[in-house]
Amino acid sequence: MTRPRLGQRWSALPVWARWVAATYAFAFTQGTCAHLIDLARGGVHAYAAFPQVPLQVFFISLVILDPLTVFLVIRLHRAGPWLACGVMLADATANWVGNWQRATADPAALLRPVGLLPITLFTLYVLVTCIPLHRALAVSRKAAEGRRGAREGALR
Repeated sequence: MTRPRLGQRWSALPVWARWVAATYAFAFTQGTCAHLIDLARGGVHAYAAFPQVPLQVFFISLVILDPLTVFLVIRLHRAGPWLACGVMLADATANWVGNWQRATADPAALLRPVGLLPITLFTLYVLVTCIPLHRALAVSRKAAEGRRGAREGALR
């Protein structure tokens, strides 16, 4: 039996799971663009404001990790939500570590719509939705395979 097509798998997903997957894809695409812009502006030293070299390397690596996450989520691969969870946990942790002094010196900065607030909120969203989305992806694959098998049987 052949694997179900991507469109069949998307249609087999519950509506909430489609929205969650689309949200992941949109947010990680936005992250990819942000990191590409940073690299275009500053080159390999784009994150020199962070004194910790591992943080600088991590932020540069997001140019690869973010689009990989988008690809896996759009393809409805069950590793997608797990990669999203890992990337966001690492991203939020790195941002908090790198910005800790600024955040403690000016706590009102946490309320700005760009920076720690959206990263933290999206990380919480991914943490809450990761396991349910992973389960929905497994169920949608089985449901799409069942539909495809029934359709192929009806054609014979």
